[in-house]
Amino acid sequence: MVIKSLKLKNYRNYDLLDLTLDTQTNIFYGDNAQGKTNILEALYLSGTTKSHRGTKDRDLIQFEHDEAHLETIVIKRGMEYQIDMHLKKNSPKGIAVNKVPIRKASELFGIIHFVFFSPEDLNIIKEGPSGRRRFIDLELSQLDKIYLSNLSSYNRIINQRNSLLKDIDRQHNLVETLDVWDMQLAEYGMKVIESRRNFIRQLNKIISNIHYRLTGGKEHIFLEYESSVGNLSFAQALKKNRERDMRLKSTSVGPHRDDLSFMEGSLDIRKFGSQGQQRTAALSLKLSEIELVRMLIKDTPVLLLDDVLSELDKHRQNYLLDSIHDIQTVITCTGLDEFVNHRFSINKIFHVKNGQVAEEN
Repeated sequence: MVIKSLKLKNYRNYDLLDLTLDTQTNIFYGDNAQGKTNILEALYLSGTTKSHRGTKDRDLIQFEHDEAHLETIVIKRGMEYQIDMHLKKNSPKGIAVNKVPIRKASELFGIIHFVFFSPEDLNIIKEGPSGRRRFIDLELSQLDKIYLSNLSSYNRIINQRNSLLKDIDRQHNLVETLDVWDMQLAEYGMKVIESRRNFIRQLNKIISNIHYRLTGGKEHIFLEYESSVGNLSFAQALKKNRERDMRLKSTSVGPHRDDLSFMEGSLDIRKFGSQGQQRTAALSLKLSEIELVRMLIKDTPVLLLDDVLSELDKHRQNYLLDSIHDIQTVITCTGLDEFVNHRFSINKIFHVKNGQVAEEN
């Protein structure tokens, strides 16, 4: 699959933008804060309905306008798909595929698949568990519509349960209604946990070899999914922690509290690994993600690289660039030296300045 073109109107710092992309390597270069990442964000949004930065729709629209429009043309297995997305400040976004409106955002998933790699991803191991949960959720939501549905249901129910826990403090008789919410929460929570565990099992089959090669045969890495419910069932964990939850007015166990560990032997890289080990493990994780997606969808994803090369040493730069030669890649950077020095094949170059994009030969 490849992105053929992208059009933007009133999006971020782009009044109007009309891009035609190459099927291989596309590089957008320019100084910082010129709008390079906004292009990657728009591409990701067009395939997932969400900004990779977690930005709300209304904040993607230019200040003086009430709507923004994105049009993305995708080629997949010889078929062309036109994805239109209307962002609105005061109402939900509208999405159409081949000019036919879709009722649910989940209907868009599966048309195009992105792997997004930013400098923040290199810190995914040393920072808090929320980023690691977000990595799992973003990828699984693209791969599995059932997971997306279960996760959405879980998040909705946990918000309702947390509201109820706050209300109980004022109306203690509401305690009796907790059982109803706990039963639903346990049902969807266990489905989310099992999908995540299966995802990690699949990643483990790939990441070990990649990390071994990336470290010159010095390290083996293993991922472990850490569930906050421990050896209990989710229903048992909720019951055990009910008094605590009522005291804290928040749900203390569940997928929203889970984590992912990175083990090199008995060493927990999150806590005791050097910065170099942490970054290498993060790179291994993203490369494994690419391979797993390729395997599961029986196609190549589109890779979005947001100024990552400047954060890597030459060895890791080489390994990354050698790994993506057969995938459509959209790269942002401040200069072209990294690619020239690595004799990396560049198919299209765009210079970005103040919301203006100029294609260069």
